[in-house]
Amino acid sequence: QVQLVESGGGLVQAGGSLRLSCAASGRTFSRFSMGWFRQAPGKEREFVAAIAWNSGNTFYADCVKGRFTISRDNAKNAVYLQMNSLRPEDTAVYYCAAAVFEFRGLESDLKYDYWGQGTQVTVSS
Repeated sequence: QVQLVESGGGLVQAGGSLRLSCAASGRTFSRFSMGWFRQAPGKEREFVAAIAWNSGNTFYADCVKGRFTISRDNAKNAVYLQMNSLRPEDTAVYYCAAAVFEFRGLESDLKYDYWGQGTQVTVSS
């Protein structure tokens, strides 16, 4: 069983930055592709960013490209999401997710096996 715990959410003004962290349990973290998704009130959950376990390739939703950066530290069993130039429309609950041995189609939430509880990000205008 893998547990994912997000942290780093909060309230920030538009144009500001936040760094989300996700700590994972388990000895095979290096074999997990990791993703960040978000869900705003009244909207469906959407893909934000992902990082593949085998290549380290990163993938981003168009709406966050150039503003958000995903990274991982396998020694710490952690994945991060650096969010810059935040906008009110980035307000959502952000979820960390793990896909075991997957490296294709990481934009789809169907690829992920484990999910965290989420952390709230609120961007004020």
